[in-house]
Amino acid sequence: MAITVYFVRHGQTYLNRYNRMQGWSDAPLTEKGIEDAKRVGKALSKVKFDYIFSSDLSRAVNTARLLLAADPNTDLKEPIQEPAFREIFFGFFEGANGGAVADIVGGKYGYHTFSQMAAGWGTDELKDRIAKADQYGDAEDAERFWHRMDKGFDRLRNLPDNSVAVVVSHGAAIRSIADRYLEGVDQNVSPRNGSIMKMTLTDTDTHVDFYNQLHIPDK
Repeated sequence: MAITVYFVRHGQTYLNRYNRMQGWSDAPLTEKGIEDAKRVGKALSKVKFDYIFSSDLSRAVNTARLLLAADPNTDLKEPIQEPAFREIFFGFFEGANGGAVADIVGGKYGYHTFSQMAAGWGTDELKDRIAKADQYGDAEDAERFWHRMDKGFDRLRNLPDNSVAVVVSHGAAIRSIADRYLEGVDQNVSPRNGSIMKMTLTDTDTHVDFYNQLHIPDK
């Protein structure tokens, strides 16, 4: 059994542009975000994929729709919405200035960006520290995040053998997947809007073939 999956980060949104925390909160795609989606659609036109999933957040759904519209080689018309592929939920910090939240969570440890914290602590410890800092207790910790994300991977593994799927998801979620399954990934660099991560799933292995690429690498 082998399933090939192309994880795509959604196009830029206005909250991305303004460096605001964007987990389960949502914002429209910017003009750049629309172009991000069209570009990745053209890049994936080299690939014959059987399924396209997205998280159920509008920025992922709309990216997937634009991706499909830009790919002349697919007959798929609409993404399958799967909540398991949502972004991390930041709870009390949703919509807050990203730099300010980074200082709250990591400032006293010398970290002032989420990339610095992800590189220093790892993405799971970072989730746990954000959750601990949330005075309402709503933000997802690593255990809650992986409980739902693993359901998404189970759904992918249950596709017919040799299926090829595209999943439109989110930056921190994709970064977490790479941190778990790609040894030596540079967490100082976050996944770019419209970037692609290719994975191969089998019954016994989860392998990242490439990460954070704007085009399909030449073999």
